Amino acid sequence: MRRAVLTIVIAFVAALAGVAIGCRLLMPTEPQASDIHTLVHQTIALDPAQAVALDRLETQFAATRAALDARLRGDNARLAAAIEAEHRDGPRVTQAIDAVHHSMGDLQKATLAHVFAMRRVLRPDQAATFDRLVVAKLTDTGR
Repeated sequence: MRRAVLTIVIAFVAALAGVAIGCRLLMPTEPQASDIHTLVHQTIALDPAQAVALDRLETQFAATRAALDARLRGDNARLAAAIEAEHRDGPRVTQAIDAVHHSMGDLQKATLAHVFAMRRVLRPDQAATFDRLVVAKLTDTGR
């Protein structure tokens, strides 16, 4: 009996550690679009109308991102609960993982839509610089 309880406690702690590690690895601490937004303002000489347009896009995206982040946090909480309930890679865990992946995909698609909307505000010469910034950010060669 004691051995079974100890095994359950160890499995639970391991499951929580796995979820915590997964969240740290899979969820960036800083939003990429905001990083790109900051880099654009620091790197590209924007005219006042462009700066206003980009700020408006960033404000709109912040609301979208907040909603998607909340959904992802909920999916991660459901994954934690499934791990706690099943203590294995069971059907609830598999379903919860799929939901997390779906939310992550939606977040990535929304982020890219935002990045492309930002690009449309720029002149062709600015867009070339922007493209280099995005590629550097995505390949982790530019911070």
